[in-house]
Amino acid sequence: RKEYVDLYVNYTFNKSVQKPFEDFMQGFLRGCPARNWKMFFPEELQVLLQGHATFDWHLLEKNAMYRQYKKLDQAIRNFWTVFHKLPEEKKKMFLAFLSGSERITGYGLERFRFWIADPQVENPDERSLYANTCSLILFLPR
Repeated sequence: RKEYVDLYVNYTFNKSVQKPFEDFMQGFLRGCPARNWKMFFPEELQVLLQGHATFDWHLLEKNAMYRQYKKLDQAIRNFWTVFHKLPEEKKKMFLAFLSGSERITGYGLERFRFWIADPQVENPDERSLYANTCSLILFLPR
């Protein structure tokens, strides 16, 4: 029985996927030659390609920059109070709304900067917040 289980596991996890994996590896190496990525540990390469998935949300607040706002303005304080009360899933949804992705590039939150700006509209109560994902600007009406 042990030999059968060993052979079955070997087939399932190795032999059955050998050809598709070789094809994938050949294409991957064509686009990203081994000399460019062999210096990374697997975990580092994963973060580099996929980005970070866990965050220090207070660091996000610390790195925020402001246009037409000051850090101590009531709208900004209210925004961060509400933000920090959100569950983790909603915070990641906000990140996707702001940047187009639930993940941060390989540099991490230490270097992630975004702006919170006042869109300076005539009737701010009639406007919702919106984002410019290319420039990482969150437009927050007063």
